[in-house]
Amino acid sequence: MTGSETRAAVEWLTSVAPDPGGCRWEWERNPQGIALLPAGKRWDVLILPGELGYPTLDVLTRLIDRPGPVLADFGEFRMGFFVPPGTASRWLGTGIRGAGPGTWIVVPHPGRAAGGVRWLIPPDGSGTLTDAALLELAMHEAAGAAAQDDREGG
Repeated sequence: MTGSETRAAVEWLTSVAPDPGGCRWEWERNPQGIALLPAGKRWDVLILPGELGYPTLDVLTRLIDRPGPVLADFGEFRMGFFVPPGTASRWLGTGIRGAGPGTWIVVPHPGRAAGGVRWLIPPDGSGTLTDAALLELAMHEAAGAAAQDDREGG
């Protein structure tokens, strides 16, 4: 990311923080380089298990040039896809958790590596989010391909 892209991403992310300055302070001074941000204002997050998340991201990046931001946790057991607000309350997918209003997300600084969570696709600062219907399509394709591999013994 360029310096201006990072600044735009920081501004976009901190715009949801109750205390944007406190959020920046956490990113600068917290040894883990993370801050907690509320979901449900500018974005919700759909949290997929890593074994579904990575193939889903592969499909998604074949369908569109730039999906919305995507986080992975330490060990890459879970991935968080940033989607439009309201998505979490309407989501019905089994094994998929939604983070919407009233929940908080651990978010690393968009321009640096952090301890327990990292950006696979950092925010671009423009507010780009992944369309929930497109994400669902990508999940179905990824799950279908995994099921086919299992049937074929691969």
